[in-house]
Amino acid sequence: MQLLTYLALGDSYTIGEQVPVFESFPYQLIQILRRQFPDIRFAAPEIVAKTGWTTDELSEGITASSLLPQYNVVSLLIGVNNQYRGRTVERYQTEFEALLKTAIHFAGNDSSRVFVVSIPDWGVTPFASGRDVTAIAAAIDAYNNACRKITESYNCTYLDITQSQRIDGANDEYLAGDRLHPSGKEYAKWAEKLAKAVAATL
Repeated sequence: MQLLTYLALGDSYTIGEQVPVFESFPYQLIQILRRQFPDIRFAAPEIVAKTGWTTDELSEGITASSLLPQYNVVSLLIGVNNQYRGRTVERYQTEFEALLKTAIHFAGNDSSRVFVVSIPDWGVTPFASGRDVTAIAAAIDAYNNACRKITESYNCTYLDITQSQRIDGANDEYLAGDRLHPSGKEYAKWAEKLAKAVAATL
C-alpha cells in the first residue's frame, strides 16, 4: 500500500498553539484524508513550526531539521509574526518567496503539491482589545495580497482562510484558551478546505 507523506511548515497556527496536537490543522487534514482514501496510507504529518516564528526563523528552523528528501504534500503558513513585529511587506515578500521555493523543493519540485494557507487576522480576537484593529486588518491584507501573488506566480495553491476566520475570531467557540489562537473547531474548517485541495491532486 502506498504511503503518503506530509510536511507542514509554519508558526503557532501550524502547531496548534493551546490545543491538543490532534486538533491542529495538519493532524485534522490527515484524519480527513485517511477517511476519504482508505486505500492509501498517510503518515503522521512532519511539522517544522514554532510559536512566534517569522519567515527568517522558519527558514533557519528548516535548515536545522532532519527531514526527508521529498514529501507528497507540503503546506506553508507564515507571516503573522512578521506583521506583529512591524516588519515591512517588502521584506516579507523576499523571505516568503525563498520559503516557497524551499517548499516546492520538498514537494519534489512539483508545485501542485504545495498549499499555502493565508495569514489569519489576529486583530479580530479579544487579544487585540485596545489596539488599532483597522490598521492590523489592513496590514494583514497587504501581507496576504503579497503572499497570494507570489504563491500563484509559482503555480502553487493559495487557500484563503482569513475571511471566514474573521467572522469566527471573536467567538469563544472558535478560540483557544488564550483568546488569540484558534480552537480545534476553527482548525477543522481550515483542514476541510485544505483536504478538498489536496484530494484533487491525489
